[in-house]
Amino acid sequence: MRILETERLLIRHLEQADAAFILELLNEPGFIRFIADRGVRTLADAERYLLQGPIASYAKHGFGLFAVVLKETGVPIGMCGLIKRDELPDVDLGYALLERYWKQGYAQEAAGAVLAYGKSIGLQRIVAITAPDNDASARVLEKIGLQFERVIHLPTLGGESRLFVPRTTLTS
Repeated sequence: MRILETERLLIRHLEQADAAFILELLNEPGFIRFIADRGVRTLADAERYLLQGPIASYAKHGFGLFAVVLKETGVPIGMCGLIKRDELPDVDLGYALLERYWKQGYAQEAAGAVLAYGKSIGLQRIVAITAPDNDASARVLEKIGLQFERVIHLPTLGGESRLFVPRTTLTS
């Protein structure tokens, strides 16, 4: 199911048919380094990840991680979406792209669109987290209107993360 369309991207629900793509994405060195090693090593693992992660989240929350697809070719290049973690009071914006699509503006395009989508469905406050050394993701988050607040510890991610929150504007 299509959720959003941007200038260059389609953002849609992930499906079981995306298992081969998910297997590739979750095993890229950048994903493992900056996000986590999800232990997805086979197509069956990828199918299980999809069922227990994004697809379960759509049913439970009405949102989750979505496929990011090049509009021109229909090729999936990453995922971006909204995650409700038990250890965070707010919904978290998350994204990951295949490394060959880094540094082309796709992360900012997808993340900005998903952030706007989250607001359009009534989410009051959307935050994001990054690995402490993921400066590229920090720059993307700042470009879409979030700002670094503090370092937090999330046990399910196994260490410290930088928390980004909506930028506040002062009125006089």
